[in-house]
Amino acid sequence: MTVGGTEYAWCFGHRHDRMRGYAGCSSTLTLWRAGDRAGLRLLFRPSPDRAIADGYFDEGAVVRLADRTYLNLHEPGSIRALLDEALARGLLPASGLVETDGWPLFDAVRPQGASESP
Repeated sequence: MTVGGTEYAWCFGHRHDRMRGYAGCSSTLTLWRAGDRAGLRLLFRPSPDRAIADGYFDEGAVVRLADRTYLNLHEPGSIRALLDEALARGLLPASGLVETDGWPLFDAVRPQGASESP
């Protein structure tokens, strides 16, 4: 996907986080500039008010349960919205791989009560 003349790539993943002190699963979205090893990995962990696919929703789903607001991390429109927000916040690193909580970006691109997909 191209944004402002720069090409970006992404990858969806699912992992088990026991080694990080979190006993459970998380969905991940990794974003990077094409041809660059620097990247941003957004982590989506379930909580009492948040859900990830994990066998219940379709793969790639991240959901805010209170208002059933949904994004699918396989859909280019969802990726673009999250990438735009990450760029606006200056989150993509110049080098290395940085991991951060993806839910604040989710909330920014899908405000409480939003009903349409990005």
